[in-house]
Amino acid sequence: MPRTPSKEARMTEPKFLYLITTGHRSGKPHEIEIWFVEHQGRYYIISEKREAAHWVRNIRADAAIRYRLGDTMSEDARWLAGSGSVSTDDDLIAAVKAKMDAKHGWSKGLVVEIAPLA
Repeated sequence: MPRTPSKEARMTEPKFLYLITTGHRSGKPHEIEIWFVEHQGRYYIISEKREAAHWVRNIRADAAIRYRLGDTMSEDARWLAGSGSVSTDDDLIAAVKAKMDAKHGWSKGLVVEIAPLA
């Protein structure tokens, strides 16, 4: 059963990560708004549709992404370059899902790591 996000989690960081991937078929940029958590200096997002989500397919075809954090799509914020990858470490996945439950009250799906470029 989903938990209610903690007040602290809702107030301390932006609610959304805005992700731009390159279309695996079209080659065109695609932007989504998605819940996220930070863990050990990286950001994590969850695909409810798992591998069927177009943005996951895009990352599998081309890991290069751009992202920013915020609360609205219309914010004029600086985009950062990074890479995306599907997480496979069971301990990491469990930690990320626990944080997602605490922040958003939801954690079902495929965990994807968003790492900044060095």
